[in-house]
Amino acid sequence: MVEMAKASVCVIIAAKNAADTIGMAVASALREKQVAEVVVIDDGSGDGTAGAAKAADDGSNRLNVVSFEKNRGPSAARNHAIEISTAPLISILDADDFFFEGRFSRMLADDDWDFVADNIAFVEAETVTRAPQQLDHFLDRPLFLDLVAFVDGNISKRGVRRGEIGFLKPVMRRAFLDAHRLRYREEMRLGEDYDLYVRALANGARYKVIHSCGYGAVVRGNSLSGSHRTEDLRKLYEADQAILASCSLTPEAAAAVRRHESHARGKYELRHFLDIKKQSGAGAALRYALAHPFAVPAIAGGIFMDKTERFRSPGGVEIATRGAGGLRYLLPSSAE
Repeated sequence: MVEMAKASVCVIIAAKNAADTIGMAVASALREKQVAEVVVIDDGSGDGTAGAAKAADDGSNRLNVVSFEKNRGPSAARNHAIEISTAPLISILDADDFFFEGRFSRMLADDDWDFVADNIAFVEAETVTRAPQQLDHFLDRPLFLDLVAFVDGNISKRGVRRGEIGFLKPVMRRAFLDAHRLRYREEMRLGEDYDLYVRALANGARYKVIHSCGYGAVVRGNSLSGSHRTEDLRKLYEADQAILASCSLTPEAAAAVRRHESHARGKYELRHFLDIKKQSGAGAALRYALAHPFAVPAIAGGIFMDKTERFRSPGGVEIATRGAGGLRYLLPSSAE
């Protein structure tokens, strides 16, 4: 195995009101010797996020902090960072997460991919300072995702918390993104990663997943990634419709995207129904359902599941694979 050139990665951090966590994220990125640039986009924060990011600088002239006057959303922030950076590889880091030491040396050991992702460890916010700096003892069993497997892996299951493949944070080749004119859809604030990766796979991207763990996702009760607007759900299923209309897909791939579109649209219809009920009363919500019969199964099914959840097994579906140190992992963490 031949490791790719050192200092070849641009780490992009889109941040809004992340003054309490951005320093940890920046420091973990600058610690990696393969990182040539760290671009922080302060997306209209009002809490000193930009200053906190700059305070984490290590003096290596690799940190670039840019502030938007108004919030434009994570997609616009990431697209701007891509445009003003030059490193051949792009890595996304959320402003409240961090890299485990040595992440990129493992990810860049081979050169047989356009996107390469590794395992994610979920770390409770209260225990971040006690988390190990490095994680070892993972399955040496890389795999390549095709579009069908990726899309089906993004259809969430009740009882599974943050368990979808879409939560993986791959390193991406800038050359591939540029060759296929791929950027984040700026109107999306939910599922923008999913949408980009599906369009990349539709264009023939080699998406490799290795099981070593280098990404620490911090679990917080008030995380912005855990909440979204009804309108965001609509844009998510509309993105699937755009993929079906604009991409050349095999019948199997098109069927998978339609499954995801139906799943996202069902969640939207339920949320929209509940919004109408809250704002205008049960009568208005019922009239909406009667005027949109295609939405009734999703509404009825969602309400039934919510009402009966307490009667089902409290254990539910396993959230993630548990590994050494009590950490939870997105992918299997050992050869058990």
